[in-house]
Amino acid sequence: MLEAPKPKTITTQAMEQIRQLIFDGELAAGSDHLESELADRLGMSRTPVREATLMLAQQGLLEVRPRKGVRISSLSLTDMEEIYAVLTELESLAAEQAAEKDYSEDALGALKQSIEAMETALEKQDREAWAVADNAFHEELVRLGGNSRVETIVAMMANQVRRARAMTLFIRPLPVKSNEDHRAVYDAIRQGNPALARERHRNHRRDAREVLIDLLKKHKLFQL
Repeated sequence: MLEAPKPKTITTQAMEQIRQLIFDGELAAGSDHLESELADRLGMSRTPVREATLMLAQQGLLEVRPRKGVRISSLSLTDMEEIYAVLTELESLAAEQAAEKDYSEDALGALKQSIEAMETALEKQDREAWAVADNAFHEELVRLGGNSRVETIVAMMANQVRRARAMTLFIRPLPVKSNEDHRAVYDAIRQGNPALARERHRNHRRDAREVLIDLLKKHKLFQL
């Protein structure tokens, strides 16, 4: 019998809400905010908000400034290119290692479900639901790779990429090819083909980078 998930702590709730405000652009890049302001906005006390900002600082989403509150971090196009380069290699390594582990169909169930959720979202042209399922795919892929250090680094950088993707989600073409790429990676892992899994995922991440960077340049979004 599966255990019921543990309830989220107040700090975790604060972190997720602040992170979403950043992704939605309500806390703009380069803007400054006092802890008391954020606490009032979230309807929380300052202690969990302070702890949440320290966690988000570790993820590179903001800078904690002693006695001055926080400043939302900015990302340049160069930053995005560097982040994608690292993500491409680490996630491709995770795909390769996952394919080496001879997982059963059941063990790959969450990865498959995320792909099916992406496909359903595209049929409905629900881009936000697609983005949620896409995040789930990448998180599960890295978890299946079984390298805790890769998980930590990817989690930090993936949060930065999500901010850029949130800004381009409704101006990009429907991500049909992205779904095809995800299923190809899944198939390679299921078949136990490490080299193919790595190659498929590397190509997918490189294509995604090109789409994102081209959109940012086209719409003159040089700072995020």
